[in-house]
Amino acid sequence: MKNVLENLFQHKTITRQEAKATLLGIAAEQYPPTQVASFLTVFRMRSVTVEELSGFRDAMLDLCVPVDFAQYDAIDVCGTGGDGKNTFNISTLTAFTLAACGAKVTKHGNYGVSSGCGSSNVLEELGVKFTSDYDTLHRQMDSIGIACLHAPLFHPAMKHVAPIRRELGLRTFFNLLGPLVNPSRPKYQLVGVFSLEIARLFRYLLEQSDCRALVCHSTDGYDEVSLTGPCRVSLSHGLSLSESSVGFDRILSPQDFGLNDVVPEAIMGGDSPQDGARIFRAVLSGEGTQEQVNVVAANTALGLKCIDPSLSLEDGVAQAKDAIASGKVQQTFSAYCES
Repeated sequence: MKNVLENLFQHKTITRQEAKATLLGIAAEQYPPTQVASFLTVFRMRSVTVEELSGFRDAMLDLCVPVDFAQYDAIDVCGTGGDGKNTFNISTLTAFTLAACGAKVTKHGNYGVSSGCGSSNVLEELGVKFTSDYDTLHRQMDSIGIACLHAPLFHPAMKHVAPIRRELGLRTFFNLLGPLVNPSRPKYQLVGVFSLEIARLFRYLLEQSDCRALVCHSTDGYDEVSLTGPCRVSLSHGLSLSESSVGFDRILSPQDFGLNDVVPEAIMGGDSPQDGARIFRAVLSGEGTQEQVNVVAANTALGLKCIDPSLSLEDGVAQAKDAIASGKVQQTFSAYCES
């Protein structure tokens, strides 16, 4: 590790193989926490390269507990986090809305590190019990259409890195890895990232995978469709948003979803899992604000579009809103909690 750190401190990069070997060494507890913290901090001072992130992903997938969901043609909805926008748990609500709309969803999530309330924090607060039991997961997919894969259960080799990340309290490359290391390797992915630079990085990495992915980020820095302004969407594996789309990227405005702009304050979450759970329950019960419902509907529409390119975004929004208003999403979540 000392040699790797010395090279990094001299502003050098490491190869894909070196990145993989280093992360495997970290997982095997070969290095003291101080060196691990130094290693993580380097990538706050400069951007991670494609080679480095590829190596980290290789190591994580080699070490993970795999889940075979190939029969379901499932989608994951996962953001990198770390955008500092303190929104409510949009991607988690989107996951359950997608399931209520008939999609099969394998939601990869974790506790918040650089935010107050991650996906796993709010789900635990709402009574969800995480599991890695094979039969339970497949029963959930068969009967409810969604399984939540709590990252620590499927990436146990990373358990001793968690306290170091918590103490740092900073966004690290592990935030970027979350959407890339779903142990079920879903067929479809809706990935939210916080910058154009990271969107380009993900576009390249996901092009090398077997999934069809949409990578989105709002141009004002949200790692999801925020409706606070335009959203850039990157496409992989030949998916096209419309017949008029040209090239790999498209800018979508709120109006492309048939929706109005929202102000940032309208989609803010709280500072605790309790606050996140309160908003989550409100949206499920039909008591969420129009802005909250619209943002969930827009992200759901993009997820449905990823699965079925022929679906219009406005039709996807209509499906999502109907699922929320009719109680289907609440029923889906209740069934999941009881499973």
